[in-house]
Formats: sequence, structure tokens, C-alpha cells
Amino acid sequence: MRVLGIETSCDETAVSVVEDGRRVLTSIVSSQVELHSRYGGVVPEVASRQHVLSMLPIYRQALDGAGVRPSGLDAIAVTRGPGLAGALLVGLNFAKGLAVALGLPLIGVNHLEGHVYAQWLEEGTDPAVEPGFPLVVLLVSGGHTELLLMEEHGRYRLLGLTRDDSAGEAFDKAARVLGLGFPGGPEIQRVAAGVADAEPFPSPMLRDGTLDFSFSGLKTALLHRAQASGAPPVPRFAAGFQRALVEVLVVKTLEAARRHNAKGVLLGGGVAANAYLREQVRKRSPVPVLVPRPALCTDNGAMIAGAAFFMTRNMPLNPGLGLELDAVPGLRLG
Repeated sequence: MRVLGIETSCDETAVSVVEDGRRVLTSIVSSQVELHSRYGGVVPEVASRQHVLSMLPIYRQALDGAGVRPSGLDAIAVTRGPGLAGALLVGLNFAKGLAVALGLPLIGVNHLEGHVYAQWLEEGTDPAVEPGFPLVVLLVSGGHTELLLMEEHGRYRLLGLTRDDSAGEAFDKAARVLGLGFPGGPEIQRVAAGVADAEPFPSPMLRDGTLDFSFSGLKTALLHRAQASGAPPVPRFAAGFQRALVEVLVVKTLEAARRHNAKGVLLGGGVAANAYLREQVRKRSPVPVLVPRPALCTDNGAMIAGAAFFMTRNMPLNPGLGLELDAVPGLRLG
């Protein structure tokens, strides 16, 4: 089964062709990072317009790269939420047009579930090491930080979430305070690499008994110290900030795995590409840790196509399916 996956939830226009939920035939991503970097963050209206300009060329490039004609597709999958409303609508309307023109079923995918299923793509992991269910899932992306219990395919229970900033937002704001570029996560990781004398920062809500997160206090602590120092030692502050934030993510994730007797831990989302986070979870987890390779952690169409395959394995896929779908910017998982 060949599924075309379309992802436009934020500032990447991404299209992929995936076979049987695992084999990535092609994955094309057009990033808008340089376009938005001058603003220090994503501007929704600018993102939507750029998706309109990029959508058709990226679609054609994806088909050419896969060596597949439109008639060789079995279904269209598209992100329906969560994300920026205008950006989601560009991808969803394009997908609807394709589904009607090609007489194919349309499958709406939760963007967060896409990040989960990046793990099942053959480039993401070795299927032989999958530990089975339940899995504790840490989803850490630009706008989301949450812990879920994945009890089986497609069945999730929310365990904890951020009460204010997500980890990705905290990295972006910390990078801005330190005069670094956008997006903040890769910049913080870059300048923090190899720093031995990291500035000690508090890890918020570390031992509060809940599985929730809060990063606004950590962000404020960095701001106040940077202002007080006048000219902050950027690598030292970046390393300390990264360590404090990752410590919370790791401790809460492993505590969730302990409480729920999880057979493994799965990381997903753009922040899961952070090398220090991956290292710490793998070093300290008593159960197997599943993490897609970094390119599959960030937004891409392959994860959407892969998730669609697993979502629909046991249901009929008929032309006309999914044409009633609408964008849901606040869509939740679990």
C-alpha cells in the first residue's frame, strides 16, 4: 500500500511516499527557517503563503523521487491538526483536491501521532528491537511537551503535559536571550557542545510528584542571570540551560515508565533530535529507548503517511473517504 503523506502544520512544506507504513520511497521537506529567522519565530500568515507557493512543486518532486505516478498511489494522508490554522488548511485543501482528482481515500492524521509513528519507519529503527506495549511516549516539539502511555497501536492515555511553555518554546526563548539564532534548540546544542563548567540552573517541578512540566521559571532564571551578568558567557549559560531542561524531561519520562510498567520509552518531535536528550535517556533508562533518527524527529511527510497506514489497516478505504475533514488547530492526542 503506497500512501502519499502531506505535512503543513507549521513552517515545513513536506510530502512523502511511504510503502506499507515502513518503507520511505521519498521524503521531501521545504523548510522556511531562513524566512522566519529574521522575526525570531514563525509568523503564521507568512508560513501559510509560503505553503501555497511550495505545495505543488514539492508534491511533484516527491512523486518524481519515488518513481511513482499519481495512479500508483493507494491513499492520501494529511495532517489535520494540531498546528497553525492557515498552514493546516493549505495542506488539507491540497490533499482534498488530489483525493477527488485521483479518486483516492483521504486520511486525516494527528500531527502528534505522526511523530509517534516516525519510529515505525524502517529508517527510524530496527524492528527487531521493538519491546512491545505499553510504551511511555515523550512528545517534545516546537509547541508541545507531553507524556503519553501508548497502550497499543492508536490507543493513548495522557499522563502529563506542560503547564506553560513547551520545551521547544523554552529553547527558542533562551536562544533569543543569549543572542543566538532561530530555531533555538539546535543553536543551544551547538554552543553547549563540549562545555564542562555549565552554569547551574534549577530544574523546575522535578520532584513535585506529578508528570507535568513547567519551563517558564527556568526561562526567567536564565533571563535574570543574563541581565545581571551584563555579558553572559554564552556557552556556559547555554549548557546549563540545556542540562536543567533535559533533566526534567528525563526524570519525568523514566518515572512514568516505572509507574506504568512500560516495556519501553519512545521519543518523538523536533526536540527529540537533541543529542544530549537522546544520550541521557539512553544512558539512564532501564528499558529500551526508541528514537527515530534526527531527520525523522522534525516535521516530515513520511511520518504522516506511516501513521495513516497503521490507523487504517483494519478498515475499508473507499474513494470519497475523508472529504468532510476540517483542520483542527487544537487537536489533542490521548
